[in-house]
Amino acid sequence: MKAAVLRETKQPLTLEEVTIDDPKPGEVLVRTGATGVCHSDLHYMLGAYPHPLPTILGHESAGMVEQAGEGVTTVKAGDRVVLSFVPSCGNCERCVEGRPVLCLRTRRGERPDKLTQGEASINQFAGMSAFAEMQLVQESACIPLPDGVPMESACLVGCSVMTGFGAVVNTAQMEPGSTVAVIGLGGVGLNIVQSAALAGASRIFAVDIAEDKLQAARQFGATDTIDASQDDPVDTLKKATKRITGGGVDYAFEAIGLAKTAEQAFAMARRGGAAVIVGMVPVGERISVPAAQFLTEKRILGSFYGSARQAKDMPKLLQLYQQDKIKIDEMITNRYSLDQINEAYDDLQKGAMLRGVLTFEN
Repeated sequence: MKAAVLRETKQPLTLEEVTIDDPKPGEVLVRTGATGVCHSDLHYMLGAYPHPLPTILGHESAGMVEQAGEGVTTVKAGDRVVLSFVPSCGNCERCVEGRPVLCLRTRRGERPDKLTQGEASINQFAGMSAFAEMQLVQESACIPLPDGVPMESACLVGCSVMTGFGAVVNTAQMEPGSTVAVIGLGGVGLNIVQSAALAGASRIFAVDIAEDKLQAARQFGATDTIDASQDDPVDTLKKATKRITGGGVDYAFEAIGLAKTAEQAFAMARRGGAAVIVGMVPVGERISVPAAQFLTEKRILGSFYGSARQAKDMPKLLQLYQQDKIKIDEMITNRYSLDQINEAYDDLQKGAMLRGVLTFEN
C-alpha cells in the first residue's frame, strides 16, 4: 500500500510502499476513505512531541472494513466506520467509571510487525497510522458509520469534532446560560464554539488573529469576536464581561497549544470559573499562573480527546450531523490527495484553511 512516512522531523513526508499485516484476533483492517489534516500530527512532524521514527502519522479518519480478525463481532467486511485513535478495553477501572479515553490496559501500536518494509518495521502512530491507504486497528477503535454520512465529514468526528464537543460537554460539563471564551479557531476551536452554542451558552467570545477565522466563528455560533492581533484579548474580554460576571467568563477554552494562550485562558476565567486546556502545549513547556488566584476557586482543567466516551459520543455526534444540528461540511475548506500531503501541511502552517481533508479514491 502507499503511505506517507515521516523519517525525520522538520522534513517533508515521503510517499513509500509499505506492507501492512493481516489482522490478528481482535484487530480490523480498514481501507481508508478520508483523513483529516490535523494540527496534532504537525506537532510530531516538527518534533514538539516525540515519537519513534520512522512512522506513519494520521489519526482523524474514516474508512471501510476490509477484513475483520478472529473474534471481532461489532463490525464486518464492507462496514463503513469512523475510527477512534483511543481504543479501550471496556473493563479497567477508568473504562468502568465512564472514562475510556484514559483506559489503563489498551496500548496503541503495541505490536511492532503491523507495518513493515522488507525486514524493517515502520512504527504505527495512535494505533492507526491514517496517512496510508490501509489501517490496522483494534476492534474498539471502530465506530459504525450510518448510511448517508460522507467519509470526508465522518473522519472529522474522529478527532476535531469529538475533541471540541467533548471539551464542552464532558470535560467542562458546561451549564446552559454560561459565558464562554474560545482561544484559537481552527478545527477544534470552531467545534468548541458550536458545541457551546448547542449546549446553551449565553455568550461566546471567539479569539484569534485571523479575520477569516473570526468570521467563521460567528457562523458557528460565536456572539462576540476578539482580534488578538489588534487588542489585548484578556483586557478586552474582561471589560466586555464586567457587568455580567464581574470580569471574566465561566469557561475559557484554549485550543491552540501554546503556554501563552493557556495562561490567557486562566486569566480570562472569572472568580470560580475554569480554564480548559484543549490544545497540545509542547512537551517540556510550563504554564505559569498567579498562585493567589486559586483562592478565588478558579480551576485549570485538562482535556484529552474531549474526555471522549467513544462508543457513546461518536454515534451521538453523527446523529446531530444528520439532523443538521452541527456543522461539519462547512468546516472543510481544502481537499487533497495523499500525494499532496506536504502541500496540505504547508497550507495548515500558513493558516490557509479551516479544516483540510485527504481523500482516497480507493
